[in-house]
Amino acid sequence: MSPGPPRDGTATGGPKRLGMISLGCAKNLVDSEVMLGHLEAAGWQFVRDPSEADVIVVNTCSFIGPAREESIRAILEAAEYKRTGRLERLVVAGCMVQRYPDELRRELPEVDAFVGLDQLHRIVEVAYRGDGAPARLPTSPAAAPLAETSDATTHGNPASYLYDDTSPRRLATPPWTAYVKIAEGCDHTCAFCAIPSFRGAFRSRTPGSVLREVRGLVAQGVREINLIAQDSGHYGRDLDRREGLAELLRELDRFEALRWVRVHYLYPNTVTSRLIETMAGGRRILDYVDLPLQHAHPDVLRRMRRGGSATSHLRLLSRFRGAMPDVTLRSTFIVGFPGETEEEFVRLLDFVREVRFDHLGVFVYSHEEGTQAYSLADDVPESVKQERRDRLMSCQQRIAFERNRAWVGRCEEVLVEGAHPETDHLLVGRMRSQAPDVDGQVLINEGTARPGEFATVSLTDTAGYDLVGGIVGTA
Repeated sequence: MSPGPPRDGTATGGPKRLGMISLGCAKNLVDSEVMLGHLEAAGWQFVRDPSEADVIVVNTCSFIGPAREESIRAILEAAEYKRTGRLERLVVAGCMVQRYPDELRRELPEVDAFVGLDQLHRIVEVAYRGDGAPARLPTSPAAAPLAETSDATTHGNPASYLYDDTSPRRLATPPWTAYVKIAEGCDHTCAFCAIPSFRGAFRSRTPGSVLREVRGLVAQGVREINLIAQDSGHYGRDLDRREGLAELLRELDRFEALRWVRVHYLYPNTVTSRLIETMAGGRRILDYVDLPLQHAHPDVLRRMRRGGSATSHLRLLSRFRGAMPDVTLRSTFIVGFPGETEEEFVRLLDFVREVRFDHLGVFVYSHEEGTQAYSLADDVPESVKQERRDRLMSCQQRIAFERNRAWVGRCEEVLVEGAHPETDHLLVGRMRSQAPDVDGQVLINEGTARPGEFATVSLTDTAGYDLVGGIVGTA
């Protein structure tokens, strides 16, 4: 084993320069920010241009096949900088390492080190290894020592690590917004999902830890908090707090310097009346419901091990709309699940037409090993899956455009985020109904405001999924 890294994180003769490629969901982004925080505390410098990096870390996603393909492409593209740039070490971290440790080691000799989800806090140790010895961190347990390259194999295990408010963190988001992961893992047994097999069982952070982290973020200038977990509605139940999320939101609503608090990923069966009441009554808790429903036909939902039906979904969504008349509804659905008939898909299509979601994502079913659905025949042809996805998205596009037109003529609070990436003549921002990265935005063609400021915008037009307007005052 080589000696540990110097306190300043350098190897020989000066600070190392690191490039981070973070793939996948916002939960993965938080993991990347924790690794960056450890590296920053050790004195590392960060570069945006990978050709200038001494070390590149690729934080991978392993949710479905296309995400893994994207991760492999990113790894191989990064490896090219060993030949064309100054790159000394390539480190691969995250979900794919936790799920497929042996396969990655066999198939990717270009990679110098692999870091599982339980070793994110040891990223400095791995990135430093300036002696040229490739390092392989075992995927579990968290306290396992660094292992030199060998022929021995390990098997992927569910992770157990959970960051907290003491973990160093460098935000990769704009300084006015941040994601806060309130829990890790998942206890649900959805037939299509392998996440519990590598992310582990559901484990909540303590309310005190979350509140201390948010307090620190607010002190740094963050004004928008996006709470995330695999099922945020389940938060606290492993700590004997059945209304854990409602209690947490009530505490966050007291932070005077916070402007917006948004909740992501609620499962239908963990939504309580108290949670709905708390969201509706909060001054800073946004009327924004992100509820991945996955399907609407009871037979498909039963095969998915989700339960429910279009009828129960409608009942729940009506409760949200009754408590919050201006609520924004976002959901995701899966098409092409094993056995899905045209009749079952049409029921989903009809359901989307009836609900009229503000925002919607559609996934094509991916046949994942390690899931309960893997034993079923993947019997919906790929061409049919894609055709159904296109039909559902076309339906939702019409709905989204119509709902956007209903905003025209209103004045709304907008978080201004700076110049449009393609022109200096427009500013861009987001309303409370628009979450970062996944929803539309507001194109501002009149008035000025600094990035991170809230402005009152008069909405005058639509541009597809986006809205157009001018600043008429400060919000």
